[in-house]
Order: sequence, then C-alpha cells, then structure tokens
Amino acid sequence: MILRPSPSLFLRSAPPRPQTRAFTLLNPTARSHKNRLFDSVRQPTDLHTLTLLNAADNRALITLWSASWCTSCQAVKPLLRSLIEDERVGEREGGLGFVEVEIDSSLIGDLPIIYRINSMPTLLAFSRQEAQEDTKLTRVEDMTNKDTLRNWLLDEARRGGRQGGGGGKGWFGW
Repeated sequence: MILRPSPSLFLRSAPPRPQTRAFTLLNPTARSHKNRLFDSVRQPTDLHTLTLLNAADNRALITLWSASWCTSCQAVKPLLRSLIEDERVGEREGGLGFVEVEIDSSLIGDLPIIYRINSMPTLLAFSRQEAQEDTKLTRVEDMTNKDTLRNWLLDEARRGGRQGGGGGKGWFGW
C-alpha cells in the first residue's frame, strides 16, 4: 500500500492574524487639577525641581518663605495649608502646588537673596518658573485674613502656568 499525502497538506494556510489589544490612549495634555503639597525646600535644587515640575503641569507653585523660630510663619502655615488642602482652593482654576521654603536651613545658601525675600513670612508664587514679584505677599495681616488669602490663591491659580505679574524687566533691562 502506497501512502499519498493529503492534498490539504499542500494548500497554503492563511497567514497568522496579528494580535490586537484594546487600550486607552492617555491624553498627554490632560493634567490633574488637584492641589499638590510638597515636602519643605531646604536647598536651592529642591526649589528648582519643584518650579520645573509645576511649570510642566501649568500649575502655579505657592511658596511660603519661613523659619522655625518665626511665630508669624507658624500662624500663617496652618491657615494656608487648610485653604489649599482641605478647602481645595484653586483646583477649579487649574490647581496649585504648595511648598514651604525653610530659610533657616544650613543648605539654603543665597536663595532668599535671589528672590528678594526681605521679611518673614513671605508668600511668593511661581508661574512657568518665574517668580511673581508683583503679587508677592509680605504683610502678616493679609496672610492671616482668610478672605484676602483665598482671593490671592485664586488669582495665582487662575494665572497657573501663564506669565503675568512677574518681576518686571529682565536681566538686561528689557
């Protein structure tokens, strides 16, 4: 008996179908609008990193310049944290980042001089890594007034990652 191969063996099979998976495209332009609180800044590189991070998210970074011995700073900090963390002021406007800059850190260097911090506490916002010198708060009365502080935070959140209210002229007076 002679065995002959089946004609089906010579038929070409269909090429394998590529496997497909369903996946969701993440929108790289969609950012979380939640407020973010960061660990204290104790050296210049920490602040630089946070300004970059918040600029990438088009979010204003609120900095509270303080020292451990400053009693006014200790009065402002809980009120500010409450507005940002508990009441979520600024989230509808795009969100806020918040960090305390510890001026009495041994590693802080000349950072307060660079940003013209001449009183404590000082609230200074950053938009697109630019210090918003024109909107800086230095009066303790303004920082301990909940309505004034809320309005200031809302204004800074609306500005978000857009410039405006910055330090005025650039390095060369332009």
